Amino acid sequence: MQVQINSDSTISMHNKLSDSIGAYINNLLQRFDPYLTRVEVHLTGENMKKAGPKDKRCVLEARAKRHQPLVVSNKSTDIEAAFSGAAAKMHRQLETTYGRLADKRRRKHRMENRTNLQSVSAD
Repeated sequence: MQVQINSDSTISMHNKLSDSIGAYINNLLQRFDPYLTRVEVHLTGENMKKAGPKDKRCVLEARAKRHQPLVVSNKSTDIEAAFSGAAAKMHRQLETTYGRLADKRRRKHRMENRTNLQSVSAD
C-alpha cells in the first residue's frame, strides 16, 4: 500500500511530519493492505493565514482494488488532531466495508456447503 501526502501552502510540511503520517497510516491500516492500492492524505488550512476554530482539515482517500475509493474528512484546530480524527474515521469505514464483504463471502460459502451436503445426502 502506497501512502501519498499532499498539503497546501498554509501547511508547513517537513520530513518528520511526513514520515510520522506515513508510518501511522501504514500501522493503522496494514490489515487492509490486500484490499488497498494507495491512501492519499490531503492537508489544508481552511482560513488561510487566519487562525480560528477548526481551521485545519484532513481528507483521506483510500483507493481500493476493484471498488470505488473511500473518502473521509475531519477538521480541527491543529493538523495532528485533524489527521488522527480522519484516520480513525477511515479505519471505521474500512472495517464496515470489508467486514460486510467478508460476511457476504462467508454466507455464500455456507450456502454452497449446505447445497453440496443436501445433494450428497439425496444420492
